[in-house]
Amino acid sequence: MVQPVIQKTKVNLGERSYDIVVGENIIDDAAAYIMPFLNRSRTVIVTNKIVAKHQLPRLEHNFTENKIDYETIILPAGESTKSFSYFEKLLDDLLKLRLERSDVIIALGGGVIGDLVGFVASVYLRGINFIQIPTSLLAQVDSSVGGKTGINSAYGKNLIGAFHQPVFVLIDVTTLETLEKRHIVAGYAEIVKYGLINDQAFFNWLEINGPTLISGPGKEHLPLRIEAIVKSCKAKAAVVAADEKEAGKRALLNLGHTFAHALETENGYNSELYHGEAVAMGIILAFELSYIMKLCSQSDVDRIKNHFEATGAKSIKEFSFDIDNLIEHMKGDKKMTAGKLVFVLTKGIGQSFLSKEVNMNDVKTVLENAIKV
Repeated sequence: MVQPVIQKTKVNLGERSYDIVVGENIIDDAAAYIMPFLNRSRTVIVTNKIVAKHQLPRLEHNFTENKIDYETIILPAGESTKSFSYFEKLLDDLLKLRLERSDVIIALGGGVIGDLVGFVASVYLRGINFIQIPTSLLAQVDSSVGGKTGINSAYGKNLIGAFHQPVFVLIDVTTLETLEKRHIVAGYAEIVKYGLINDQAFFNWLEINGPTLISGPGKEHLPLRIEAIVKSCKAKAAVVAADEKEAGKRALLNLGHTFAHALETENGYNSELYHGEAVAMGIILAFELSYIMKLCSQSDVDRIKNHFEATGAKSIKEFSFDIDNLIEHMKGDKKMTAGKLVFVLTKGIGQSFLSKEVNMNDVKTVLENAIKV
């Protein structure tokens, strides 16, 4: 029997350090990884209806084989689940199950489930441990790592939440096989982000391997996906270890997100625009803003645009956004400091930096140029 390839990365946070394990079909052996974190042989799995159909049976079968008692809570899929109503519902459900403070909650799903479960875990009985088993590419390379948890508000995305680190992250690349290509392409934007922030060599690698990485199903993309996921997790782990609560360097991980969150808020958090799709648009806008501020070259902008286009990313021109509303949404961004909006700008591929010195007229110009037909 061929042993699966398993790679491990540590997020170094002192006593709160934890491992990220990445591999093939390891969800079928999840109990071996999770049992050391269980104070008693009981846990609660929180997932959504779509993931419950494809991945939950694998986890349940493994838990049953290993005599782990579990309850399952299944929530609706979609960004609208990151809300006060489902936050309250999940808390009530856990209280009814009499989950104890020494127990562990398992988040099985994409970024929505991970963010919601993590936030609930941060306040349930004043804090309970949770484990991330991310099943979307976006969650595997970004949201499952780093302890950012939260829900959305009518005033903006992720404005209510807490920093609450998981105790373990288990990433099974085979869970991606059941996803529509649109979800893979959306998650891929977060991978590209790591190359654009400070690793030009990684972006160069993605330009060569990206189209194969996002394609599927098939076997040729699995090692590429594992390599990209591990690379992304290592990059994020290093940043989180240096700046857990985003006092400085960690804000670089928001490349494109100031624009992206405004696009999502204006669009009403619906399925017409996934988070990763908004991030791809936001990254392009951040490069275009940097260009008109004479920080990077037009060739850099074109290179980014061409890469996203080659991988099938959605274009901002497919939407009708109100520019004034977008700017108002940006002003509610959680990274506002002393009344100034912080943007991640770039001097070129792999050369991103933070700036509070952005003229909002330049932002408006970039949006007008991007959105006009």
